[in-house]
Amino acid sequence: MGGPLSPSAKDSTVVVVLGASGDLAFKKTYPALFGLYKNSLLPQNFSIVGYARSAIELADFKSRVSSRIKASDEEKKLLQEFLDKCTYVSGKYDEAESFKRLNAAVDEIQKSFTGRKHRVFYMALPPSVFIPASQGLKEWVYASDGNNRLIVEKPFGKDTESSRELANALAQHWKEDEIYRIDHYLGKEMVKNLMILRFANVFFGAVWNRQYIHNVQITFKEPIGTQGRGGYFDEFGIIRDIMQNHLLQILTIVAMEKPVTLDAEDVRNEKVKVLRAISPLTVDDVLLGQYGPSPDGKEEGYLDDKGVPKDSVTPTFAAAAFYIKNERWDGIPFILKCGKALDQQKTEVRIQFQDVPGNIYPSLKRNELVVRVQPEEAVYMKFMNKQPGLSSTAVTSELDLSYARRYKDVKISDAYESLILDVLNGDKANFVRDDELDAAWKIFTPLLHEIEGKKTIKPEIYAFGQRAPDGLSAFVEKHGFRRDAAYEWTAPKI
Repeated sequence: MGGPLSPSAKDSTVVVVLGASGDLAFKKTYPALFGLYKNSLLPQNFSIVGYARSAIELADFKSRVSSRIKASDEEKKLLQEFLDKCTYVSGKYDEAESFKRLNAAVDEIQKSFTGRKHRVFYMALPPSVFIPASQGLKEWVYASDGNNRLIVEKPFGKDTESSRELANALAQHWKEDEIYRIDHYLGKEMVKNLMILRFANVFFGAVWNRQYIHNVQITFKEPIGTQGRGGYFDEFGIIRDIMQNHLLQILTIVAMEKPVTLDAEDVRNEKVKVLRAISPLTVDDVLLGQYGPSPDGKEEGYLDDKGVPKDSVTPTFAAAAFYIKNERWDGIPFILKCGKALDQQKTEVRIQFQDVPGNIYPSLKRNELVVRVQPEEAVYMKFMNKQPGLSSTAVTSELDLSYARRYKDVKISDAYESLILDVLNGDKANFVRDDELDAAWKIFTPLLHEIEGKKTIKPEIYAFGQRAPDGLSAFVEKHGFRRDAAYEWTAPKI
């Protein structure tokens, strides 16, 4: 199943977007496909078929697709060409007749091509219909002469049991090498850069261990709350929404051993080894928070969101300390933090190094390597430098690789563009394997069951727009992180 689709001019490829009338498809999937099209990265003889329950006229559907795509005046012709490649079929996700109708539409597109007929199925769907939709696709829309690839969006279950149930249901109809479990963080430029930084630079490789690194922090912050989606969010919470997938995936890349090759299976083998070396989280390993109203009263608290039970203990903020029991990382805390309704938008990896042994200077700060994932992508190293002039004081400075300044003329691709291209090329290195998913859920399931079953763990309330819950400073200090409050990195002006 590996390798790029449509290598021959006689072949054809149809991308079927299920859930095509939903926000995810309009905001991410179609814009990403257009981004690939305008850069000539889609296969030859491609078409896109949208499929959803909603009865929408094709002209209206194309209008909605184009309204979410940013195209310059020079790109308007390309956008029209792209829209000409799009069609739409309405139908149910649990009805054979609907899938037969979808298959007829795809057959009609591909009948004029004499080569192999490839199909990519992108399930931009709620988890409740994953299983019937995947079954219907296999039974009625599966290509008999060509490659089939199934893209599955998170959440991949809610705990170990539900994840295994979903995995087993998919496995009844689809081979593992046909399934692409998409975590869009694995398509982000700076996350993909982590392996290059680690394994292509001798000076990083030499110090990437417990002898030189004191702790690692991986942080996700966003300034918005649930904004009317509280009812949906309350089913999952911030741990499932962000930490169990996005941040844990970053952790595995930071912590993994060098793979034998860059082959997808070699890379994912090393990630699984990291996950299996982490013990399940306990209540003592975490700090939970839930946002309340803003101090000025302009922003509502989480419990004020419609659909959220008034006694909900679902966390909108979580910090957790992970310990990897292997030779490289034994005793080193990996602190993952994520939250909504905070003071800024930011995702970063912060590696704090050990104190200088035998230090002879007063007030030294620890060296840090920071990989800024978003926004304002950057890699910078905090280090001590002499204060210029007659002083001999050591002060914090930085070696700064800010992408906006260094790569002015390079457009960083959207994560979905990158990952859909990987699917079309048959590269699975940036997708989640079934055993990797199972190992990840084992770390979180006992804690999630305790939080939701007993409901005795009350999250700390923090104000909308606050930097973090008040208890975070003590939590990270307990696990060894030392914050330099006087230093703040700012993106360089271009």
